[in-house]
Amino acid sequence: MKKTGQILLFVAVAFLPSLGALLVETGGWYEALNKPLWNPPSWVFGPVWTLLYLMIGLAGYFAWTRGRREDRRAVFTVYGAQLVLNALWSPLFFGLHRPDWALASLILLWFSILLCIGLFSQRSRLAAWLLIPYFLWVSFAGALNATISLIN
Repeated sequence: MKKTGQILLFVAVAFLPSLGALLVETGGWYEALNKPLWNPPSWVFGPVWTLLYLMIGLAGYFAWTRGRREDRRAVFTVYGAQLVLNALWSPLFFGLHRPDWALASLILLWFSILLCIGLFSQRSRLAAWLLIPYFLWVSFAGALNATISLIN
């Protein structure tokens, strides 16, 4: 039961950044933006992020339960930082209508995920691999965010 509770806790914490998206309305402003032809349909984002948050939570759990306890503080400071940066993106982009600021936060997020992958790989290969799709999606999101910033 302890293991299940820990897994659920890590998954719940990983989903916390999604609250930022729930607090802002994408509405007419986003629809009116010029977007590249390769912009995915809106319905894609929910399922993709749901899967990614699940994987981020599982990665956190595996990194927490492997490796030396003494090393957790540094590793999970980076893990927490990437969650905070993740949570900032939606309010910046949709709430404040600032794709440029959102892109700046996304670049920091990109580097923090990369650092997290490196740190997690020293504790659990599985934890590191679980973050790769997140890194790739944020890379794609960065390209999309940059393009939207440039064409609007």
